[in-house]
This record gives sequence, C-alpha cells and structure tokens, in this order.
Amino acid sequence: MYWPESEAMKSQFRIRTLELDDVPLINDWARREGFAPGTGDVGIYRQTDRQGIWMGCLDDQPIGCIAGIRYNHAYGFIGLYIVRPEQRGHGYGVKLWKQALDHLDDVGCIGLEAAENRIDDYSNWGFHPASATTRWQLADGLSKKTGTSSKPPKGLRLIHGEKIPEPRIQAYDADRELSPRPHFLSDWLHHPAGQVTALLDGSQNCHGFARVRPCLLSKEAGWRIGPLLADSPELAELLITDLLKARQGVVIIDSPGGNALAAPLLQKLGFTAAGRTLRMYRGNMPSRQLDEVYGLACLELG
Repeated sequence: MYWPESEAMKSQFRIRTLELDDVPLINDWARREGFAPGTGDVGIYRQTDRQGIWMGCLDDQPIGCIAGIRYNHAYGFIGLYIVRPEQRGHGYGVKLWKQALDHLDDVGCIGLEAAENRIDDYSNWGFHPASATTRWQLADGLSKKTGTSSKPPKGLRLIHGEKIPEPRIQAYDADRELSPRPHFLSDWLHHPAGQVTALLDGSQNCHGFARVRPCLLSKEAGWRIGPLLADSPELAELLITDLLKARQGVVIIDSPGGNALAAPLLQKLGFTAAGRTLRMYRGNMPSRQLDEVYGLACLELG
C-alpha cells in the first residue's frame, strides 16, 4: 500500500488529534461511505482513547481521518479510515495509516475489518485473515409473521436501561469478547441514544445483553444493534425482539464469522446479507472465536 508523496503534501498536509467540533464532519463522511455511524459512536471512541483518533488536514481543512484505538496493552483496533474521494491517490491515506500503526506499535494484537479490495494491502503490512464479518440488514423492523416471542424462559427476566447491574454485564462481556473493554463498554451502555436490554437470572447472573441505537444510513435514518451477546440463539432472538418491538425502519447487525449460529437466526428473522468484510489481525492472534457474539458493538472498532 504505497502512494507517491506530492510536493503539495509535503508543505500543506498535517495530522492532528480529533476535536469535538470534528465529530459531525466525520459522521457525514462515514454516512457517505456506507458505514452507518451510530448516534454518539465517535464521541465514545474518543473517550476510550483520546489520543487514538486523528484528522488529516490540507491547509487546515480536514480531508481524512483514522482511528487506532488502544483498548489495553494487549489489544487495539484500527478503523474509521477515510480520505475524501477527491483527495485520494496523493499519499495522504498512508500518512494517516502510519500514524495509527505507530500509536499501536507496542500493543500485542491489532485488529481491523478489511474491505475485499484492501485485503492484499493489509496483508503487506503484516495483517492475517481470521474470519468474515457479515452486515445483516432488515428492511422495516420485525415482521409479526416471524413468530418471535418476547417472553423470557423460566428463571430469566429482561432488564432495561439503568436497572441493569453494570458489573454483571462487564464480566459477561469480558468472558466472551476478545479483550476486556471496561471504559468503552461503560460509555456504550450508558449513552442516552437507543436502548440496552439484558437477560438476568435470579442470582443476577447475565445470560445475554444487547443495545440498539439510531444510525445514519446513506439516504435515511435507521437502527444498529450491537453489541449482541447471548448464551444461545434463542436468547439472542429474545433480545432482538425486545429491542425492536417498538421500532420501525431499517435495522443493521454486524455479525462475526466465528459464530456459525448467527446467520441462521438472522435469516429466520428476515435479515438479509448486505455486505461483507474480513476481520484481520497483526500480532498475537486471538484464541477466542466469538461464538456467543451475535452482533459486534461497531464494525469500525471491533
């Protein structure tokens, strides 16, 4: 992945950390690229790693961005990698790319989601394929014909919002995700946009949780579900049903390839595959398969 550095770039291009005033612009770029940014997502990325999102500027005008978020010493993720179309091919993107890699240089494992036409580029930088990630889309909320039930099985109950005991959710997430992410997850759970639902037993043990939030699609508003973690497809279905029972419009879930039960469940509920990326890693490859993860919190940052 190499682009020649132009004379204009040498004198005019600089990289700076993200400022809050940049967030609406990044959201617009992400919407145009089809990323479907969720309400509040970029702000939470910034809170997770304040030095981990950058803007590339020409004559102080932003033309690109990238995130290289350090969750901890063992795991980081690169995403939100955008250069405005009219500025591509001049080497600005590779400068942003190197900024993110340098920031995560001492992290044990770096992950990213690769579009099909970028897989070879990332391979040249030492990233190795793991599994496909599928974006699933539901056209207009859940159909009553699916026969889904919103009643939890005996011994479990649905808990919503601030009534959810966060330590139980944090422990459940840490046991199933690739790496603990307490600061990110806390901000994610408490953001006012959307809804969080969890399944707890009588001892307050968690058996699944999920969040839905508004998002910006290319031509309209919609919803994104993520994270979506559950002990079984049946419990994942229950969480989806609860989150969508009062919501209409397009719904998106990004499901990791490590969970073979996710696709049959989502197809049963009326979702169709709308896109695919390849999860790739550099460094110590994670041993977990994400087999109880039915939906990623966000495609941009794993």
